[in-house]
Amino acid sequence: MIFNKDIAKKTAELLLQINAIKLQPNNPFTWASGWKSPIYCDNRIVLSYPQIRNYVRETIAKQIEEKYGKPDVIAGVATGAIGIGALVAEYLNLPFVYVRPEAKKHGRQNQVEGYAEKGQTVVVVEDLISTGKSSLNAVDALRAAELNIKGMVAIFSYGFDVAKENFEKANVELHTLGNYENLLEQALDTKYITKKEQDILALWNANPSDWNAN
Repeated sequence: MIFNKDIAKKTAELLLQINAIKLQPNNPFTWASGWKSPIYCDNRIVLSYPQIRNYVRETIAKQIEEKYGKPDVIAGVATGAIGIGALVAEYLNLPFVYVRPEAKKHGRQNQVEGYAEKGQTVVVVEDLISTGKSSLNAVDALRAAELNIKGMVAIFSYGFDVAKENFEKANVELHTLGNYENLLEQALDTKYITKKEQDILALWNANPSDWNAN
């Protein structure tokens, strides 16, 4: 779910402005999964734009406080959310850890990098939610370290049904600043896309694995 429609549309506007999100319904991208997609999202670009970076940092931080109060620790999901997660932790004056996709093969063989005590409360910061699998893999690692997950806040979600199901199954509360529905509204309002392109983009979102650009 999203916190606030105004925030969702503002977030979409900023991500489109810096090309963190690109919409190409007539010239689709190919994801690593092999899916053809009319959208590509790389929120790491946010870090290169100080004003937008500060907006995302402060909005996530305020939403965490509003929803959860102050947790003991902020955790970022590697690699995309390490930067923004650390900025949020700095803004809230909280400890920060990040979670690797898997444990290191050498040294201390950590999957959770940084220091957190068993039983502490954690809010996870993520940059992008697609199916939710990699995000929830980080939650599993934090739970294995005996940390108490209060929830997750992400910059953007594609809004796939499978992600909603995965988060419900894992009993993790997810909130995002922006989502796909509000992105399309904002893109249409600002004439970034046409109504026909909006319809194509909506069709993809309903069935991304079988979508055909033609």
